Amino acid sequence: MPLHELPQFDGLGLSGLEARLKADLDCLLYPGKDWVPQREDVTDVVIIGGGMCGMLAWFALRTGGMHNVRVLDRSPKGREGPWLTYARMETLRSPKTLTGPAFGHGALTFQAWYRAQFGAEAWDKLDKIPRPMWMNYLQWYRDALDIPVENGISVDHVEPEGDLLRLTVSGADAGTILCRKLVFATGRDGTGGPNIPGFVKDLPRALWAHSADEIDFTTLKNKRVAVIGVGASAVDNAAEALEHGAAEVRHLVRRAEMPTINKMMGIGSFGFTAGFAALPDEWRWRFMQYSFATQTPPPHGSTLRVSRHDNAYFHFGKETVRIEQRGSGAEIFFADGTSYFADFVILGTGFVIDPMARTEFGDTAGNILLWQDVYSPPKGEENADLGRFPYLNPDFTFREKNPGTAPWLSSVYCFNYGASASLGKVSGDIPGISEGATWLAREVAAKLYAEDVETHWREMQDYDKPELLGHEWEPTELEQDSQKGKVA
Repeated sequence: MPLHELPQFDGLGLSGLEARLKADLDCLLYPGKDWVPQREDVTDVVIIGGGMCGMLAWFALRTGGMHNVRVLDRSPKGREGPWLTYARMETLRSPKTLTGPAFGHGALTFQAWYRAQFGAEAWDKLDKIPRPMWMNYLQWYRDALDIPVENGISVDHVEPEGDLLRLTVSGADAGTILCRKLVFATGRDGTGGPNIPGFVKDLPRALWAHSADEIDFTTLKNKRVAVIGVGASAVDNAAEALEHGAAEVRHLVRRAEMPTINKMMGIGSFGFTAGFAALPDEWRWRFMQYSFATQTPPPHGSTLRVSRHDNAYFHFGKETVRIEQRGSGAEIFFADGTSYFADFVILGTGFVIDPMARTEFGDTAGNILLWQDVYSPPKGEENADLGRFPYLNPDFTFREKNPGTAPWLSSVYCFNYGASASLGKVSGDIPGISEGATWLAREVAAKLYAEDVETHWREMQDYDKPELLGHEWEPTELEQDSQKGKVA
């Protein structure tokens, strides 16, 4: 019987699915044995970010017996991550069948969650996952696993204190936190921020927004909107403007033609996930640079969502060089000598990796080792954006640019998009996230154990629970064989 016909989740309802999940976890002895020696007033691991990556990181650590973990998120409950904020696509790009953050548990997959509520027939008819529904699933994931995300708390600064890290936090729990390990599970902009080109530096803020900003699209009704870029976020923002009544929306694209092939999709496999980090620098750079150069196209559905409007336009070969205010709008000048007047500009320019933009590190941000500090690509493979990615250790931790000046960086884990150049697509994208969390948990556990090895050694020596009580056998003397040594 094909898998899609199995009734294992159909009609269970969420309460039934949660009972199934609990039974599965009980059989696997979840949570794992709590083995980390406790230190007074010290949290073993703090995870920054309560979205998909942060929750999965917590689950992986707890499965491995690391219980003294806090998950902090600055957003209100239900608003973690991009799904209900700046993500504006109608559906996810990822296929509905991907297991995502399920961590090897069938009952934790989106498929199980969906089929438990709507059944197999609805599942078969579903094409792609609606974006708000994905957030509903993640909220259920949090509740089903009882993940203690602390909302409304922002980590503002991290600094060393002996062999610990002291975090300065604000919001619902202002003050400081002492911890041993810190995990940045901060998503797409986790090691940088929105890419704001210099050509808007003199443009009044009221005339432009980045696609990651909160935008009141109702104010764009009957307006001429320019969208710079043609990636997924640019296209989704263009669609929002059109659907809110913009007079026209024009994509202004530097490239000569539309990207149409997602090259990374073609090589996705367990081999790539497991093997990428072990490749030499030249191969890791080559894969990533090629992906950047060819660019991931916007999803098919998102592009049609724009192009079905008669007042939507795609202009290629239009590299923006400057933008100047003209009355109540903006004039956009291109490298080919032409220009265009818009009432409002949306930057679909993506995100930039720049550890210096992370204020949590303070001055130490400048001492984080980057790819540009380590690797010089051959001619034709140069890429300044890729060069700013952190050059991580194999365990997700940051490295010092100047050895010995900030050794505490080896206790800070980059479990977000910033890790992709060093370790691959295992810390942000849905396909490989569970493999990444397994990897992260093992690395954190290894360091915690090594740091407490003397304590574990003493515990081994002090352990005195007998398995045999002494009554299980009767000692006897071994009698000497009287025939031994005699010759017949």
